[in-house]
Amino acid sequence: MPESRQQLDRWGSPYKGYAEVNVPKTRKTYCKNKECKKHTLHKVTQYKKGKDSLAAQGKRRYDRKQSGYGGQTKPVFHKKAKTTKKIVLRFQCQTCKHVSQHAIKRCKKFEIGGDKKGKGTSLF
Repeated sequence: MPESRQQLDRWGSPYKGYAEVNVPKTRKTYCKNKECKKHTLHKVTQYKKGKDSLAAQGKRRYDRKQSGYGGQTKPVFHKKAKTTKKIVLRFQCQTCKHVSQHAIKRCKKFEIGGDKKGKGTSLF
């Protein structure tokens, strides 16, 4: 009988799935702007997609094709493979207001400025 093999991550330790990520509201990191060029305090927020423009060429073409009789004209995608998205952090420098973005790994739960996990304590 074959023994059950545990899935390993790239470092050889057992893979435990996606983690819960808690990021502080501010972080001291390097600012690339011409005025700063040094480590400064940055405000951390999560990147959010903007509202889709109704004037975009693809949207105008799609709306024109959809109008009138005939039902759905283009294929609707249903075979979604991923269960999570990669989190993108937005860093805004508090001295010069320069914004930079950094993607982190995938995670099921993500929060900014949550309770810090102390040594030997649980948050249940």
